[in-house]
Formats: sequence, structure tokens, C-alpha cells
Amino acid sequence: MACLLWSVCNRIMTPAITDISGLLVGHAHDGEALTGCTVVLPPPGTVGGVDVRGGAPGTRETDLLSPTMLVSEVHAVALCGGSAFGLAAATGVMQWLHERGIGFQTAFAPVPIVPAAVIFDLGLGSASRWPDTAMGYAACEAASTTTGEGCVGVGVGASVGKVGGNATAMKCGVGSWSETLPDGTVIGALVVCNAFGDVWRDAGANSGIIAGARDGQGGFANTMRLLRQGIPGGPLATAALSNTTLAVVATNASLNKAEATKLAQMAHDGLARTIRPVHTPFDGDTIFTLATRQRPALPLALLGGLAAEVLARAVERSASEATSLGGLPAARDMQR
Repeated sequence: MACLLWSVCNRIMTPAITDISGLLVGHAHDGEALTGCTVVLPPPGTVGGVDVRGGAPGTRETDLLSPTMLVSEVHAVALCGGSAFGLAAATGVMQWLHERGIGFQTAFAPVPIVPAAVIFDLGLGSASRWPDTAMGYAACEAASTTTGEGCVGVGVGASVGKVGGNATAMKCGVGSWSETLPDGTVIGALVVCNAFGDVWRDAGANSGIIAGARDGQGGFANTMRLLRQGIPGGPLATAALSNTTLAVVATNASLNKAEATKLAQMAHDGLARTIRPVHTPFDGDTIFTLATRQRPALPLALLGGLAAEVLARAVERSASEATSLGGLPAARDMQR
């Protein structure tokens, strides 16, 4: 497999999830098969949470993040292409962490805790190649404070607006954003948008589609409008196997597992503001949360509200920063 590390610095003073001290992001992808892996590496002592909303998820270690389970600390989060096949990349992440002695301490060896989730990207590029152990390891090797956006890592195979299949879909990718409060508390998000629906700008009266199903005349078809009108089952049935938006929302505030879980639940509002429709039976929408606990706790009402805002902005950037690939145009092509 041609495994390419992403190392070009395209972030200049743009708020991103890596504004949280000690948190790193790494990408690796196969530029021919159009699939990839993105890894988030948090600092020691980070607490994790998760909330799965979509009807077709592909995940690993999500049960362990329940507040009722033993382990609290998370050592990495892996977002991968390749559908269920791509979960193999998490093994490479575990190997990388194990070599550095990072993991949940047992009587025999540290066991890295690596929650993971996948998008379905087999319909773009090659359906016979997907992220594997080597790619997960490579993503860890590439991890840095340069977040990376657009068609990098897991975003290489992402697309949106798939109500009519690839014939009318558009390219999407990875996006990130953050906000820093006056007291130094940071909340950030990283997302890969591979949605069945369209990506909308979260801007009130100025809201509009950024990327989504195309109408064949240089404009947008508007997925919700098509669903209202009723569409043939063929394209819709195909689209049912081709989606999922994944996100990591992180903060340097102190949270326990129950609070981290609640933060993930509230952050889903950011997807609802920018993806229409969202959380469908065709999507496996999943949000992981990470709390590095470097700052004092703040009210969850505040953190959750901010989480939704930064995630909405990250989704917008996942569309605006993407480039055409695999025969699909990107938002920047539609604006010409």
C-alpha cells in the first residue's frame, strides 16, 4: 500500500484543536486508493467520552468510555477510512504507543486505550485497499501541532451530498477549529465530514449550502428538498452504505468521564447546525471527547455550548478546505 505522510504546514494562525497544549494530530493516507487515517494523540492523564448518534456506526472501544466502565484515561483516538476494514489501523496506533510504554498499567504490561471509528469511503478510489496497521503507525509518526485540513488523512476519501450517489456528490475532508476563553480554557474540534446530507454554513440569515448534492446545472440540488419531493430508491439505497461524520472535541478543562460524555452529547448540536439531514439511518455519526484536565473545571452548559459552536465551524472548514479528488468537485470549484 502506498502510505503517504501528511507534513505540509497549511495552518498559519488558524484556530485548531492543537491549540490545546500537548495534543497532537497525525495523518497518513493512500493517495491512489483514496483512503486514510487520522490520529489524535493527547497528553498523559486525558479523560475520554463518546456519543454515537448515527444509525450505521463502525467503532471500537466505545463501550469502554462509558462512565460506568473501569478505565478513564485515553491514549489516542483513531479516525479511519475503509469501513470496518479500517479499524485495523488502530492496531498500528497501539503498537506505536506500546513501544513508548504508554497505556493502562496492568500487572504485566501497559495496554494502550485507543478508541476508533471509521467512515465508509470504499466507493471512492479503490474498494480493495484500506487503512491497516502500517498506516495507523505512520499517522502516529507524523503527529505534530500542525493540525492539517482538507483532503488529508481520513479526509482523503470523504464526500458529501450522496443522495444521488457519486454522480452528484462532492468532495469533503478534515476540518478543525478552536476557541480560547479569557481564562486560558481552550475547546477545539477536529472533524471528518463524510455525510449523506449537505454541508450548510451556520450563519443564520446568510446560511447556505457549502457542499452537497449537485443539480447538474452548476448549483446545489438541496438534499432535503429532494427527499420531500420523493426520489427513486436506487440511488438512495446505494447512499445508505456510504456515509458517516466523525469528530474529536477536546478541551483543557477538567472533566470526569460522565462530564466528557455529556460534552460529546452537546457537541452533536454542531453537526445538526451544519449537516442536513444528519444522524440518519445511513450515517454512523460519532463524537469522541478528550479532556486534558490542565485547567480548572467550567460549567458544562458553557463548554457544551462552545463545543457545538467550534464543531460547526470545523464542519464548514471540512468542506471549504477540501480540494477536488476522485472525480468529485469541491466547494472551491463551485465558487468559481
